[in-house]
Amino acid sequence: MNTSDDKKDIEASARDSSPDHAVGEVKNIKHNKNQDAALDFLRSEAEVRPMSPADEKRLLRKIDWRVIPLMFGCYTLQYLDKTLINYANVMGLQEDANITGGQFSLLAMIFHVSYLGCEFPHAYGMQALPTAKYLGAMVCFWGLIVCVTCAAKNWAGLVTTRVLLGVFESAVAPSLMLITTMWYKRSEQPYRVGIWYIGVGVGTMGGSLMSFGFQHYDSSTFTSWQILFLVVGLITISVGALVIFFLPDSPMRCKFLTHEEKVWTIERLRANQTGIENKTVKPEQILECFMDPQTWLLSLIMISANVPNGAVSSYQATIIKGFGYDSKTVALLQLPSGAVAIVSVLIATWLAGRYEQRGLNVVAILCPGILGGCLLSFLPDDNKVGLLIGNYLTNCIGSTIPLLYSWVGANYAGHTKKTTMNATLLISFCLGNIIGPLTFTEQSAPDYIPAKITIVVTCAFAAVLALILRCYYMWENKRRDNMADQGVLGHLQDIEFADVTDRKNKEFRYRL
Repeated sequence: MNTSDDKKDIEASARDSSPDHAVGEVKNIKHNKNQDAALDFLRSEAEVRPMSPADEKRLLRKIDWRVIPLMFGCYTLQYLDKTLINYANVMGLQEDANITGGQFSLLAMIFHVSYLGCEFPHAYGMQALPTAKYLGAMVCFWGLIVCVTCAAKNWAGLVTTRVLLGVFESAVAPSLMLITTMWYKRSEQPYRVGIWYIGVGVGTMGGSLMSFGFQHYDSSTFTSWQILFLVVGLITISVGALVIFFLPDSPMRCKFLTHEEKVWTIERLRANQTGIENKTVKPEQILECFMDPQTWLLSLIMISANVPNGAVSSYQATIIKGFGYDSKTVALLQLPSGAVAIVSVLIATWLAGRYEQRGLNVVAILCPGILGGCLLSFLPDDNKVGLLIGNYLTNCIGSTIPLLYSWVGANYAGHTKKTTMNATLLISFCLGNIIGPLTFTEQSAPDYIPAKITIVVTCAFAAVLALILRCYYMWENKRRDNMADQGVLGHLQDIEFADVTDRKNKEFRYRL
């Protein structure tokens, strides 16, 4: 795009928000029903004193303690609930339900198909309705489905519950991504996403310990795996209720902050230029999302990284059992997998926030995954220690997901565009998770060598795409810097809360 075209875009964007704005002139955005709700709040409330660094530190701590634990609980249970079938499989599910190994593989795929199909309805549902209440309701619904699964002792019952579980669980990740961008600066987002995303590791460890514990219970009328589903389902419903009553829908409608703190919370996010909340669905932002090159690169990275991640999450217990261990030992040997996931997520997201380098961290975290895939593929069967280490290293791959979540949160502006991309990213997540388990075929059992080689290839491909995306962002930022140096860009006051997209707002700079 040349300078003349960029100038026209700026003028068009300015006219949308303020009809009398001239390029190069600083004016306030006039009241507009399509602007961000935060701007209406700021203009309708009395001014407050400036926020000091000490004030901001106290405010951030207050937000963290209210928002993060609830998001962490949701994501922990989301991962645990969808992978309970993995633990149930080694506790006798296949035998009790009279299903084959091929049918079990289909259960993992069916979940992600329904998950994929509901992403866009959820994206616009959470935009039109109070976000936190919407999330809490979905958590309660899927908790109910987990409870009901304990009564599913045939193929039809398991398929039905997996479909419904995917329908309701598909709301959690896009909701948490949206909530994170409502409360935190772009530099703060990676680590906060990482904190709630370590629910994957905690869920893995918790599921392993519960599986081990419940396997000591023996009954033919109500089996150990049935109790596992019932107990975890009831816990999930309880957390959903807590989300409904205690997680605020936005900073503007927050009861645990004072008026002064609400204004500070909004003002500290001005530099994000991504807005906080807008309830108007804008078709032009949906179209822009799908015409944006970063959308397709991010989607391909997510698909590539989740082919191995989907395979590992669904088949980890099966892989370890294939090394020759009994079911109880398999449950305990999955504990280090959770620890690896937690440590890798925390390190990767902390580094991304500290140095503002999401792309390089994606590449770095994929390298252990590639090594793990190589160990699983090429070590001899009698090297159990090496094979276990390879299996544990593949759990690093999932750490790319919070980095991609935070990359999208930082680089997409315009509320409708942001919710559309959140849904698109989760659809890509599903596609990877659908493909991953399918690489584990009955014909390649028990070694599953083709599936293990796929881990290596897809991780390497995702790393190359991440570097390409990073180069694209660098090029686009440099182009905008040159425009600013030439005096092409004007500043429109309050454009940060005008619900203008990142492509229309040339003052926006992409995070690498």
